[in-house]
Amino acid sequence: MKQLGEILLEEGLVDEEQLLAALDEQLVQGTSLGRVLVDSGVLTEMQLVSALAAQLGMPFADLDEYPVNRQAVSIIPGPVCRRYVVLPIDFDDVGNVMLAMADPSNVVALDDIRAICGRGVIPVVTTHENLVRALDRFIRSDSEIQDLTQAMEDDIVEDTVDLSNLADAGDDDAPIVRYVNLLVTQAIQDRASDIHIEPTESELRVRYRIDGVLHEMQRSPKNIAHGVISRVKILSDIDIAERRKPQDGRMSVVHNGRKIDLRVATLPTVWGEKIVMRVLDNSTASLDLRDLAFSDHNYGIYEKSFAKPYGMILVTGPTGSGKSTTLYATLNAVSRPEINVITVEDPVEYRLAGINQVQVNPKAGLTFASALRSILRSDPDVVLLGEIRDHETAQIAIEASLTGHLVLSTLHTNDAPSAVTRLTEMGIEPFLVGSALDCVVAQRLARKLCDKCKEPYTPDMTELNAAGFQWNPDTPLPTLYRPNGCSACSRTGYRGRVALHEVMAVNEEIERHAVAGSSSSEITKSAIDGGMMTLRQDGLYKVLDGRTSIEEIFRVVA
Repeated sequence: MKQLGEILLEEGLVDEEQLLAALDEQLVQGTSLGRVLVDSGVLTEMQLVSALAAQLGMPFADLDEYPVNRQAVSIIPGPVCRRYVVLPIDFDDVGNVMLAMADPSNVVALDDIRAICGRGVIPVVTTHENLVRALDRFIRSDSEIQDLTQAMEDDIVEDTVDLSNLADAGDDDAPIVRYVNLLVTQAIQDRASDIHIEPTESELRVRYRIDGVLHEMQRSPKNIAHGVISRVKILSDIDIAERRKPQDGRMSVVHNGRKIDLRVATLPTVWGEKIVMRVLDNSTASLDLRDLAFSDHNYGIYEKSFAKPYGMILVTGPTGSGKSTTLYATLNAVSRPEINVITVEDPVEYRLAGINQVQVNPKAGLTFASALRSILRSDPDVVLLGEIRDHETAQIAIEASLTGHLVLSTLHTNDAPSAVTRLTEMGIEPFLVGSALDCVVAQRLARKLCDKCKEPYTPDMTELNAAGFQWNPDTPLPTLYRPNGCSACSRTGYRGRVALHEVMAVNEEIERHAVAGSSSSEITKSAIDGGMMTLRQDGLYKVLDGRTSIEEIFRVVA
């Protein structure tokens, strides 16, 4: 058997100098050669696993590119594939099953698969991450959800639903219980941010919001709607008897060992109650600010602001633009054991260790304004206010920032300069706005091009000018990318999202504009003269980096 180093040299994945350095490091660390090369960035995980497969004389497959045979997938039940983290991907010439595995030494899995399918099994090596992505694509819950829908129809008499088995969350065999569980599980696997359960005149429609765009996933008979909605309300501790007014709740699920919270909102419509579940992945709350796609220019401006001990920082943008994620990442950057951080939110989206979080409760008289007044008597250093909604909250927040507190909050405006005029319109004295406000960040989320299939092309000057690029005709034209579509991105051409930022530091010139009551356009001009990069400019830089497309920037930025 060839040594791993020989194979890597033969395939041109490393040179002799890199290999010798890695062998020296291997002796120091006492770990494997392959792990040293991956940790040092010389190899990717995929390249290492491919080389190891070659060393063992086993076939290797990149499942993002491999044409998986759907007939092969169907011969092994989905739960078995997920339990062993394996996927049948094809048949060989004599009918043996080619089984993708991250651990081909798992003889228990191989024996069970042979017994289930009654065929020979040929292990095909791939990476664990690659395999999990393929499982999410090919072992879906759609067909099982349809079977459960039929089972519920058989159990339900038209216009009546037996709710007796819904209160017992442990009754996992009830069709409605399994139906709701599968809807949530599939949404998490599909990276959905929201689940919409919507009764219509004749059906129950389910849609997932993936990368900011709604996709219809299921249509079920109308007569199961009441049972499904009641099940979700019970899990979320919402009153199932109240159907005439909007209600809010919260539920938690465990998915692949991770606890994921869902914020649930009900809305009465003419065809029945609509439910929207916002998927709150707690891993988002632990993000580093540098993970949020800030350009070096924008990050430098923002860092100077949140490093100060007092002042107000506002993050603006529409619903779903990532404002909360940015604020939580900022809290992670400023939070230290020697300072007191308190948040007031409606509701508390992510639970953070070491931070005092308060949830408003209007029924009990705990509003943003009253909670903010109270926490200012609790000796805070940093205050995060979920949203500035009215004059009273804005006034207390401004005063807090002027009395030695760092105040972080959100506001609904279209761009950063508009935040100044918005606060003034809320009745805050203009001179207070200029003194208290230190920085405003406006942001949007654009879909990120799929790394597997994005297509390079060279634009012409007409396209560059129309997009707003200030391109010198004497400079070679850039290489941009556009969506193409592959199995890894469900043929959309996009996978994930990237944030666009507009960071405005409040300097003396903008303070003067605030005091003078200048318009947003005048403030915008001064901010740009002072070095502010607009949302569109930041988006175009990310187009040049190959992270998104011109069409996507036009979609999210006016």
